[in-house]
Amino acid sequence: MSTEAGPTSTSNVAADHEPGLILRSHDVVSTPTDEVPTGMAGEEKSATHIADSEKQVYSELADQPGHDQDDDFHRTASTVAPSQRSVRRDPMSRVTTDADGNVYPEGGREAWLVVLGSFLGLFGSLGLINTIGTFQAYIEEHQLKDYSSGDVGWIFGMFAFLTFFCGVQIGPMFDARGPRALVFAGSICEMAFIILLGFCTKYWHFMLVVGVLGGVGASLIFTPAISAVGHFFYEKRGVATGIAATGGSIGGIVFPLILEALFPKIGWGWATRVVALICLVALSIANLLIKSRLPQKPFSKENIMPDFRIFSDPRFALTTASVFFIEWGLFIPISYISSYALAEGFSSKFSYQILAILNVGSFFGRWLPGFFADFLGRFNTLIATVALCLLCNACLWLPAGNSLALLVIYALLFGFASGSNISLTPVCVGQLCKTENYGRYYATAYTIVSFGTLTGMPIAGEILARCNGQYWGVIAFTTACYAAGLICCTAVKVIQVGWRKPLAIY
Repeated sequence: MSTEAGPTSTSNVAADHEPGLILRSHDVVSTPTDEVPTGMAGEEKSATHIADSEKQVYSELADQPGHDQDDDFHRTASTVAPSQRSVRRDPMSRVTTDADGNVYPEGGREAWLVVLGSFLGLFGSLGLINTIGTFQAYIEEHQLKDYSSGDVGWIFGMFAFLTFFCGVQIGPMFDARGPRALVFAGSICEMAFIILLGFCTKYWHFMLVVGVLGGVGASLIFTPAISAVGHFFYEKRGVATGIAATGGSIGGIVFPLILEALFPKIGWGWATRVVALICLVALSIANLLIKSRLPQKPFSKENIMPDFRIFSDPRFALTTASVFFIEWGLFIPISYISSYALAEGFSSKFSYQILAILNVGSFFGRWLPGFFADFLGRFNTLIATVALCLLCNACLWLPAGNSLALLVIYALLFGFASGSNISLTPVCVGQLCKTENYGRYYATAYTIVSFGTLTGMPIAGEILARCNGQYWGVIAFTTACYAAGLICCTAVKVIQVGWRKPLAIY
């Protein structure tokens, strides 16, 4: 620290005090006069002034109904200048403050435990969605062999649809009341879904159990698990959300391999019950760890009802359109790659394993792009990964045919590129709104997106039937979806930075 006379900046005051603390409203920064070296009097005065200004803000907040003083340790009011909100900083976990005055730990035990809880919650919910290719390939050959691919596709289309559609109400409820009750209810639905799955024999059984019960359960876990991470991270939100989202990829690796190994040994029913036991452990821990940092709001129409006026922002509307087209194409390879491998003459064992290979690529694609997005720009990274998805489908899957090497390369690269579809889109949406409205914006966007997930797989099934079982039409449709998504997310950046700054970080 400089020993020259005169005041120093607030950041220097923060660096010289005990790490790991944030100045509370009742803290007073003072040093005995005889212990103050030359030049530190200005620092003491500056720090004391900051403490007094924050004390005044907190005393005003304390008089408001429903104010929780314990929450003052985690948040500061937006009326405090940005440079004065974090008076002390932890050098091992740098605290950040956004433009609205919300303070984010950017790490620490509590924050990373929430990431772990979200990881496990998504493992037990999105992991099952990433396994629909295995489920669909099996029941098309067994329980529902008399139905077309398009008919079976509606079951899993409903599963994916409700996973996102129900978020229109779940998101505002998360913002108002936190994640605890939502995740608990979702865990019960998911456990009931996977246990009852082993008893399904008819079409309507699968539609109710997989499509409705599984979709609602996954939605109750998915939206709070993703949104809760945003309460603890701001600058590192991309990488933290990406790490949490890898839970879905790990589930998409583990569950197909388990089912492929157990189907011939213990049958459909007991194989699904083994998956249920694994989900029980994961979701139990998730219920303990997923939490929110913001205070609860009272139940009111303003706090818990959807608000579609947010689409008046053209950036948000175009972002939603981009995610719609991306998700419209995303679930087609996930659903049909196992069936594609069977149709091309590959063994049943490899046909189930190829979905796991795709999810291996997705594992790295969920956290690596998030890491780069935090300093290269969230939309920049999304644009790059969507472009890679387009190229993978047009240049690798379309000419793959019965080439095992080309199909494996496609699965790994597309898995990597498409992995960011889940991890980056929440971060991009969060960049367009305040943190306290994160759940509302994210869930509202995915309500529109859900109609793409509902129709994508049945449309692919009908295209497959019209092409006499040839997959070129399905691949062309998937490629077109990613092309439209790329145009929309590029348009968002153009609106924000203009045509003349293609390398601008955004």
